[in-house]
Amino acid sequence: MPAYRLLPFCKDYLWGGERLRQDFEIVSDLKPLAEAWILSCHPDGSSVFADGSYAGVSLPKYIQQVGRQVLGTRCAQFKDFPLMVKLIDARQPTSIQVHPPDQYALSYEGQSGKTEMWVILHAEPGAYLYYGLNRTISRDELVQRINDGSLIEVLRKMYVKSGDTIFIPAGTIHAIGAGLTVAEIQQNSNVTYRIFDYGRVGKNGMPRDLHVEQALSIATLEGTKTINFSPHLGLCRYFTVDRANAPLQGMVGSETFLFILAISGEGMLYCEKERHILRPGRSFFLPAGSGCYWLEGSCQILLVYLSE
Repeated sequence: MPAYRLLPFCKDYLWGGERLRQDFEIVSDLKPLAEAWILSCHPDGSSVFADGSYAGVSLPKYIQQVGRQVLGTRCAQFKDFPLMVKLIDARQPTSIQVHPPDQYALSYEGQSGKTEMWVILHAEPGAYLYYGLNRTISRDELVQRINDGSLIEVLRKMYVKSGDTIFIPAGTIHAIGAGLTVAEIQQNSNVTYRIFDYGRVGKNGMPRDLHVEQALSIATLEGTKTINFSPHLGLCRYFTVDRANAPLQGMVGSETFLFILAISGEGMLYCEKERHILRPGRSFFLPAGSGCYWLEGSCQILLVYLSE
């Protein structure tokens, strides 16, 4: 089977910027350009095939047409497509937020929970993010700090640089800081509970909704530690993420599809008798059973696939 280049569904959240257009070849008229959902089967926005026999076909429509075998045998445990990959550009900080675990999200939102991870692609000098709590707190203290605006004082502030990775289990309070561009690999979910949003207003001129009661139901209150999955960048039930450099040779068996995202440099991807140019922001879906592929050049890529 060939490798299919994907085009994203884009979002214009108010904190976005221009880096996805400038640095990652994302084509969109949205301003600001905050997110590009480059691997997505979600109802709120699906990626589509860029060219070839399925040009213009959405990823979920393609799966419906050819059958779930293109996702691999590991996908049998999931009712729906289990993951999503985004490019995110935060010119301003995102809201301080938390995502629910599966049980809560399925019960109250009708979709999966959201465990995710970030790979930092660009960081302005002094850029940071918030990742969990710097100490264990009580629910009462969390409520008090949300109400009086002092929540940031108990968040774990992490200065980051290009290449850093952060794994964020569902229930972890977090936020992307200003001046960061990240690749986000996550469960197939679009459920976000905002706790604090710096008093910003949306397109309607009204403050953006907060979801404090929902967040209080699922937020982890223990102090947070980073998680290392070496040799993988990230590993959970829903996805495995690796980083690799060309030249590289690999095999896509029947167990899982492979998603390739180029993040730096330039190179070529060879699959079957086809070849594809790799540049930052270009992504490819290799169906399960695609067989051998090769990378040449001097590019760095992320490999995303279903976990064992």
